[in-house]
Amino acid sequence: MTMQRRLILMRHAKSSWDAGVDSDHARPLTPRGRRDAPAMAQELVALEWVPDQVISSDAQRTRETWAGMEPVFGGDIDVTFQRELYHAGLPALQASSLGWSEDWGTVLALGHNPGWSDAAGRLASTLVEMTTANCALLEGEGATWLEALQGSWRLADLLRPRDPR
Repeated sequence: MTMQRRLILMRHAKSSWDAGVDSDHARPLTPRGRRDAPAMAQELVALEWVPDQVISSDAQRTRETWAGMEPVFGGDIDVTFQRELYHAGLPALQASSLGWSEDWGTVLALGHNPGWSDAAGRLASTLVEMTTANCALLEGEGATWLEALQGSWRLADLLRPRDPR
């Protein structure tokens, strides 16, 4: 049975290049990033795009992005941090989806560029430029998440922290 699915591809919030950490994986958010993360969660709530589950890269900046968003959603959403989603794209998202519950109607996937811009563009068959904290809201169908992620999606919206609604 085909099911309506919604995917929020979100690029992590603004991170610091000069934080004094020894790896890209460990870069933290900037003050702007810490402001943008909860603001984007508020936008998602206002649009009724609250995720059933969050799947995220395990990088410090994606962890901090989720930490800023979680309280806005009420703290009832599970998150899974996956090393495989660090600097990943659509193939890694498809592989991750093999473990996703078919009951989840909306999934928020937190990740990085260029992988997330490419994934959104390939799913929606259009150019999607995602700067930090952008959320591509995608709608698709499939009996399973993997089936859906191999099909065509509609780009319902692209949320940007600096675009007033």
